[in-house]
Amino acid sequence: SITKERTEVILQGTASLDPNDPAAVWEEFEFKCKPGDLRRRPCLISPYHYRLDWLVWFAAFQTYEQNEWIIHLAGKLLAQEEETLSLLATNPFAGREPP
Repeated sequence: SITKERTEVILQGTASLDPNDPAAVWEEFEFKCKPGDLRRRPCLISPYHYRLDWLVWFAAFQTYEQNEWIIHLAGKLLAQEEETLSLLATNPFAGREPP
């Protein structure tokens, strides 16, 4: 069965030197098919799923301790690892300093 509500994991980064600063601007890493920007047309690739998008969807039902891989994913995004970034639709920090 499918739930009536969908909890989402959203990965964001900031270029602010102080991430706790209320003026810090947080930018979202967007996935290829996971819901995100409401102005974007929905992705249809049925019956298949992008594996990372699928894993992130199910990670929202548990804690990060149960999904340690998401901590490693965040580290790879902070390091701007090209192989990892290729799994995403957008990198808000492309051509800039890493978050």
